[in-house]
Amino acid sequence: MVNFFQKLGLGLKKTSDKISSNLKDIVLKRKVDSALLEELEELLISADVGVKASAKIIKGFSAARFEKQITDIEVKQALALEISKMLQPLEAEFETTSSKPFVVLMVGVNGSGKTTTIGKLSSKLRQKGKQVSIVAGDTFRAGATQQLEVWASRADAKLYKGAINSDSAGLCFDALSAAVKAGDDVVFIDTAGRLQNKTGLMDELKKVVRVIKKVCPDAPHLTLLTIDATTGQNAVSQVEVFKQITQVNGLVITKLDGSAKGGILAAIAEECPTPVYFIGVGEKIEDLDVFKAEEYASSLLNLSNQ
Repeated sequence: MVNFFQKLGLGLKKTSDKISSNLKDIVLKRKVDSALLEELEELLISADVGVKASAKIIKGFSAARFEKQITDIEVKQALALEISKMLQPLEAEFETTSSKPFVVLMVGVNGSGKTTTIGKLSSKLRQKGKQVSIVAGDTFRAGATQQLEVWASRADAKLYKGAINSDSAGLCFDALSAAVKAGDDVVFIDTAGRLQNKTGLMDELKKVVRVIKKVCPDAPHLTLLTIDATTGQNAVSQVEVFKQITQVNGLVITKLDGSAKGGILAAIAEECPTPVYFIGVGEKIEDLDVFKAEEYASSLLNLSNQ
């Protein structure tokens, strides 16, 4: 049975292979000098670690003491340590017991894996015996509702849905009221993710939050933004934009298995630090798991098999 750490290694393979093969060519038992540091920094930037984060990692790396001749494994270990230190503050625990119902507002651009993430998290919580309901708040996309119907059935979770193009805020109000009456433990609210019109999306999300608060004054208890790892540096701007639109206080990074840009978490950590609750490396329920900085850094540098 392959555990998540092994899956993470496989999921980050495109990124780690890219770093490893280039790193071997760069190092070849060289001494640590300014030329080597510059090449390593460029390598990190090419893996979407970001300019600021790469500079910070190399600064920490250069402060370490090495023998005159350094191997690629030593370089990997030292870089992984610096990346892990950078990512550790992002680790976050998904705890849903502080309120009942615990309301999770899910935001993110269309295609980021938001709907699938809701399904996977619902399944995980149902397996723990939680009573879960899902609100299909993206009333503009029939596909989103259909996808949630499949996941809700699979997870044995309740689904609240409205007609296509119906008022999303009104649906959220009715659904959350019903969830409170039913004594649900957790409520996931899906939202539209059309960033083409930022003002329209902002107004719509503000309206949804207003009606949620009419039912549960302290909700949403968690606002999770899903980020598609394959978008690379664009992910940083997405975090910044959604933080302007709503009170994002957590991230889910999806599709790491399809990306050679796995370094994007370091860029997020340096430029717009936000807790990372989960990372995804595939389509199955078990392919979404808790983010651990040390495991991530090791997999990124292909150290899991060293």
